[in-house]
Amino acid sequence: MDFRFTEEQLMIQDVARRIAQEKIAPSAEHHDQTGEFPLENIRTLGENGLMGIEVPAEYGGAGMDPISYVLAMVEIAAGDAAHSTIVSVNNSLFCNGILKFGTEAQKQLYVRAIAEGREIGAFALTEPQSGSDATAMRCKAVRQADGTYVINGKKSWITSGPVAKYIVLFAMTEPDKGARGITAFVVDTAKPGFHRGKTEPKLGIRASATCEIEFADYVAQADEVLGDEGHGFKIAMGVLDAGRIGIASQAIGIARAAYEKTLEYVRERKAFGAPIGTFQMTQAKIADMKCKLDAALLLTLRAAWQKGQFENGGARFSNEAAIAKLTASEAAMWITHQAVQIHGGMGYSKEMPLERYFRDAKITEIYEGTSEIQRLVIARNETGLR
Repeated sequence: MDFRFTEEQLMIQDVARRIAQEKIAPSAEHHDQTGEFPLENIRTLGENGLMGIEVPAEYGGAGMDPISYVLAMVEIAAGDAAHSTIVSVNNSLFCNGILKFGTEAQKQLYVRAIAEGREIGAFALTEPQSGSDATAMRCKAVRQADGTYVINGKKSWITSGPVAKYIVLFAMTEPDKGARGITAFVVDTAKPGFHRGKTEPKLGIRASATCEIEFADYVAQADEVLGDEGHGFKIAMGVLDAGRIGIASQAIGIARAAYEKTLEYVRERKAFGAPIGTFQMTQAKIADMKCKLDAALLLTLRAAWQKGQFENGGARFSNEAAIAKLTASEAAMWITHQAVQIHGGMGYSKEMPLERYFRDAKITEIYEGTSEIQRLVIARNETGLR
């Protein structure tokens, strides 16, 4: 195994780190407090190829590989988790799905604008009554005689929903077929029949705007269907495999930021006449934090490498992605918890970013498949039982 990164991978990591340190981190507290969408920073990320890291250059992206995506995502998340959520959705859920299943016209129309950061994309699978059970969706798309589809229904917890120009949408076209009756569409939010609900007040990643969306007799043209009719569930699950690598990377960035702040603190903070980093209980926490952080990173890099192999004809990476996402998200939650504990009262104060890291970490255990779902995916892949 070769653990060395290429010059190109290190280059995009450096670009992401520079933007994260110079623009994202200094504005993170403001965006967390106000919930204001960080449009200017997102534009900067797009101008530097970070909104379409794996998107080929002919569609406006950086043309990099999955390892590059992980390295860049970690840096952005270490600057601010909310920014990395927006980056993850654009890269993993929106662009990735259209590149794999879209027509050439769809790639040129939808992917280029998103990859360049000129527009924002979103992914609409979850509904008010169906989260982990995606096949229970009620949003329907009824095919008309002229080949168009009339869409009605609601979607909930749509990341970037309040600001998205284009959305990859999943709707039932043949309800009697269950998962095989779901079709994917790419919808334009400027068209009649699309409505946005209120922006959700969230515990963390507050600058990543989230809302409910509703379709009321929205007319989708035949060329807005993504892939083949009835293949939507398969598309969604494939896209989520890639998305889980993005969320694992986000979790690592959050955890790393908390870990680095903690290292600084235990060296400087004194109690009983000595730095608290000399106390054995503190040292034990530091050691465990480091082990969990490194394990999460290595498992995520393995998943990214396997994704690259899959794209070149190798085996699927569903299991590796689930393992990475489960390990990294739970590591982030544990590490930020310990970071707050080590900081004591200061960790609980909004004067330091530790409490924000703690709040932001929680969502990584929930979206793009809860920890419980990841365990089901892993166990079923390992046992072969369903």
